[in-house]
Amino acid sequence: MRHLRTLRLIEAVSKAGSIRKAAEDMNITSSALNRRIQNFEEEFGAPVFERLPRGVRLNPAGELLIQHIRSQMAELDRVRSQVADLSGLRRGHVTIACSQALQPYFMPAQIAAYRAEHPGVSFTVHVRDREAAEEDLRAFDSDLALVFEPVHLGDFDVLLTVEQPTYAVMARDHPLAEKDKLRLRDCLAYPHVVPPKRIGIRYLLDLAVARMSQKLEPIAEADSFEFMRHYVQNERAVGFQFPIGLNIGKDDRLVFRPLPKTDVAHGNLTLMQMKGRTLSVASARFANQLAMALSGSW
Repeated sequence: MRHLRTLRLIEAVSKAGSIRKAAEDMNITSSALNRRIQNFEEEFGAPVFERLPRGVRLNPAGELLIQHIRSQMAELDRVRSQVADLSGLRRGHVTIACSQALQPYFMPAQIAAYRAEHPGVSFTVHVRDREAAEEDLRAFDSDLALVFEPVHLGDFDVLLTVEQPTYAVMARDHPLAEKDKLRLRDCLAYPHVVPPKRIGIRYLLDLAVARMSQKLEPIAEADSFEFMRHYVQNERAVGFQFPIGLNIGKDDRLVFRPLPKTDVAHGNLTLMQMKGRTLSVASARFANQLAMALSGSW
């Protein structure tokens, strides 16, 4: 395992961009870490870092090496999970990148349900926009991603896709709250708050208004759906969100109205993993649970 320790140190340096900073993070002296890297480069037959006046960065050989390191670490985790499963321990760790909409209700419920059956499994949840989630998969920082409107589907194995309509969100005393059916044009006639362009629902809204004479003219733009839900209670404004991130039927402060698909295309919520990667037992089982939950409820 000594060789694996060196590989982990190299990855730490690549992330920190500094031998000194990585040494602090990994509880080793800078001189010892520098020697480990130099000895590895000599054995490897090529330098992997470019030394800069203020730190280091991976050179092309290092970029190839770091992808190999991440792949090997993921494979080792998978084998460990299989061994634990064989022994009946059912241990492991699952890392998932998910859209912000999954954070308040769906993902906590799913993780808790999984851990009720497999208490030895731990989780890391990264809240990411669609492109950042894809980068997490490429870098092996996440085993799975569950995001709206992924950008580069060709790089990934898609496990499941389900559609979600766009909902208008407003306070109960908003004039539109009295209407059972809303159109996007109704919402745009009032002050509205929207997420930035990198968020999936904003992408769909931009596509929708491109066909309309009305335009998006938000009074506020925020990357937090929680902020938007609270903001519409303070001004007669309208927000937009997918239902999986709303507490429909249980939130007496807000009114939620679906917008027709003819106005705003439904969002594609996609569960995916890096193409060709074999998941650990824990991650594969959690992926199956997510797929079943999404297929049955949404």
